[in-house]
This record gives sequence, structure tokens and C-alpha cells, in this order.
Amino acid sequence: MTKSLTLLCFDYGRKRIGVAVGQTLTATATPLATLTAVKNIPDWEAISGLLKQWNPCALVVGYPLNMDGTSQSMTHAAVHFMNQLRHRFRLPVYQADERLSSYEAQSRTRSLKNIDAVAAQAILETWLSANLVSIENNATIRQQLAGKRKL
Repeated sequence: MTKSLTLLCFDYGRKRIGVAVGQTLTATATPLATLTAVKNIPDWEAISGLLKQWNPCALVVGYPLNMDGTSQSMTHAAVHFMNQLRHRFRLPVYQADERLSSYEAQSRTRSLKNIDAVAAQAILETWLSANLVSIENNATIRQQLAGKRKL
């Protein structure tokens, strides 16, 4: 497949949500924004705006786990966020192991201001390199690409 698909990735946190945009042609991503969550509630208007602007075919959300692979308190919160994204925007939502993404983000940037968006970039690039073939073969995504559905 030579046509590039666009994806958005979220590094979910109870106070901040890092967002990155990526594409399948080169399997690279770019940090976009850090959104603020108030009382654990994401800024759905800002998320909707980013989805309208970038028109992604799918979403990826960092899946927080302990280093031994067990779930933690944020794991359940991230799953809830994924379910909300799926329900609100009717797009495929994939989870991506985000272990060491903060460490990777710190090695990529010196600015703590943008650390969450850079973490989302690292999560998305790792996910793309591991899942590129499966996303290109996904029937739902191929159908969306053919119709280029607007949100």
C-alpha cells in the first residue's frame, strides 16, 4: 500500500494528555499538543478539533503497565479513555504498550513542557513499527480510506 494513513496517538493522563500525529508511509510521528484534563475529564472539544483537523483513520492510546507487565491504577483509566474515544468518534482504537515512553521522551526533548506530546510520539512510532502490516490490512480502515469519512 503506497497511500499514507494518518493516525492520532494519545498518552493519557489524569491531568495532561499528550497527542501526536503519525502516518504509515514512513512510520513516523510528530508531537502535536498537550491537552489539559480537569478533574480527570479530558478536553473532548479539543480532541474533537484535532480529529476534525487531521481526519485520522484510527487512534492509538498508550496502555500503561508496570515493568513486569501487570496492570496499575492508570491502566484502567486508559482503558476507560479508549472506550470513550471509540464510542464518541466511531474510529478503531488500538492500545500500545507505553512502558518506558516517558524515559524515551526525556531523551528526545529537554523541555518538560512538551514531554507528554513527545511521549505520544514515541508510543505511536513504536506501535507503527510493530503493527504497520496489520493496520494496512484492516478492512475497517481500508473502507474509511476509500470513503475518507469526515468527523
